[in-house]
Amino acid sequence: MTINDNQAIYFVDIDNHRVIQWKFSDETYRVVAGNDGCGRRNMELSYPTDVLLDKRNNCIIIADRENHRIMRWSLQDRTNTGQVLIDHINCQRLATDKHGTIYISDPENNQINRWNPTERILTVVAGGNGRGNNLNQLNTPSFIFVDENESLYISDMNNHRVMKWLKNATEGVIVAGGNQNGNRIDQLSCPQGLITDPFGRVYIADNNHRIVRWKPGDTKGEIIVGGNRNGNDSNELHYPSGLCFDSKGNLYVADRNNHRTQKFLVDSD
Repeated sequence: MTINDNQAIYFVDIDNHRVIQWKFSDETYRVVAGNDGCGRRNMELSYPTDVLLDKRNNCIIIADRENHRIMRWSLQDRTNTGQVLIDHINCQRLATDKHGTIYISDPENNQINRWNPTERILTVVAGGNGRGNNLNQLNTPSFIFVDENESLYISDMNNHRVMKWLKNATEGVIVAGGNQNGNRIDQLSCPQGLITDPFGRVYIADNNHRIVRWKPGDTKGEIIVGGNRNGNDSNELHYPSGLCFDSKGNLYVADRNNHRTQKFLVDSD
């Protein structure tokens, strides 16, 4: 999911093959992409997995996973027809930097690709050295995030760690987890969504039904949401996935198996 400056949230509704928008002032959602069944026509999506907001062009960018393509959908044009940006590509999750460059996780090839919309060139920027746990390797990378310095953060899911790759680096560094699969505070289990704050701290949706925060240089994280077992109470999560911040610093969590999104005020200390 992603959120705009007016606190309208855009969600990928995977099994319904669509993207929806939800405003706090509304009592229901609006379909902004897809919703014409599962297929490959330009008004259709097939199991989309991620969405980005392109504020400059007033559109959304969608990882149309099972169609192996990246789509762009205008938020002004109500014809509900998308445009293919990149075709014939493995695409799981998306991220963008301050220049509008798009980053795409490719778990099948254990790499992250970067696509420059001006030059229309696709480049491998992380991984691509086979499946493994060396610092220049990834194992089923999933969610990704790019900070203001164009450093790339990767949920290296089956290595149970989060990697940080500096711009133009040939290998990454472990910034969270990397101590095998587990639920100790120094461990992660198949990390999902991630995001950083202005202090460089990494927030991670952990399959231990919790959101953990790791400060730069720390060898263990801290639980900031959940961690009370899986459940549907207000202090519980059930396999959280996507994360995002709004302009006021509130943290939004896609609480996947509870089919809901929760909003949390996070302590900044």
